[in-house]
Amino acid sequence: MKNYKIAVLAGDGIGPEITREALKVLKVIESRNDVTFELNEALFGACAYFETGDAFPQETIDTCDAADAILKGPIGLSHEESKKIPVDKQPERGALLPMRRRYNTYANFRPVSLPKKLAHFSPLKPEIIGEGIDLIIVRELVGGLYFGNKETGVAEDGKRYVRETLEYDEDQIRNILEQAFKLASRRKKVLHNIHKSNVLKSSVLWNEILEEMAPDYPDVKVVNILVDAAATALCLNPTQFDVMVMENMFGDILSDQGGGILGSLGLMPSACIGNEKAYYEPSHGSAPDIAGKNMANPYSMIGSVAMMLENSFDMADEAKNVWDAMQNVFGEGYSTADLSKPGSDVNIISTVEFGDKVVEALKNKG
Repeated sequence: MKNYKIAVLAGDGIGPEITREALKVLKVIESRNDVTFELNEALFGACAYFETGDAFPQETIDTCDAADAILKGPIGLSHEESKKIPVDKQPERGALLPMRRRYNTYANFRPVSLPKKLAHFSPLKPEIIGEGIDLIIVRELVGGLYFGNKETGVAEDGKRYVRETLEYDEDQIRNILEQAFKLASRRKKVLHNIHKSNVLKSSVLWNEILEEMAPDYPDVKVVNILVDAAATALCLNPTQFDVMVMENMFGDILSDQGGGILGSLGLMPSACIGNEKAYYEPSHGSAPDIAGKNMANPYSMIGSVAMMLENSFDMADEAKNVWDAMQNVFGEGYSTADLSKPGSDVNIISTVEFGDKVVEALKNKG
């Protein structure tokens, strides 16, 4: 029997609520496979700071170091609550970026998936959605502007300034492009390269390396598109895309836009993968305004479990079962209040009820 250690970082806000539902799914998978999941919970984010004085405390680091995979909930607080934490210790700077750096989780995969039967969630017209949206954004996650040198100060004329550096080296670019090419080869063999080479020298180097690598993947058609044009195209014709690859900040922005065309970031799980370690998380924030109200949809957290099953534990069939189970619950007309309003022709249920229905549907697929 295989035993996998999972570091469970429930996070802040709605994190603990949706994490509980995701762990129910792991219990089902465990019950019918020759596998056990050792779940080791640890503090991460604002909750960790308020208890230990550190958003990514050493005890959590040790738990993550020992894990085969990390399941991470959303972190962060409201703008006002964040002011209670020193800037450099706030969850994103004090926990998330250090974790990415520690495990070099350079490849971020964010599926943007909306089957035709779930088109009612999207603000886009049915004729734009067509037979459904099914694309993956591949985002470089440990380089670029977010990880470059940062400086603030006061100039000689007394005016405040800020200086942040966008840096990439060719190994970083080559690593993420290799992941994108391989994924495109397994899918529809079309890779959209998102860049801004008409302005940014970093994009010029990015494109040069892509051109050097392309001959190694002769079955993949590369389509180059400026990031601003890609943002427009995601709204006007999203079905043209299959695999999209881009640098860190572009990926941050366009993947959130991907949540917008689905109707909510609550429908976007993600995988953050390095050569030695991976963590899985919802793409959305901690939604402190609805925390504790049992109304947040756990789809993104359960979807992150599905991505973990496939990518870290080689359980692709069970991962598909999880996706199918969640979409069956939606397809039967159930949703939560954060995704659907009363009168929207769906049955509004709670976080816990949605998780229970996914578990029920998953058991039927066993």
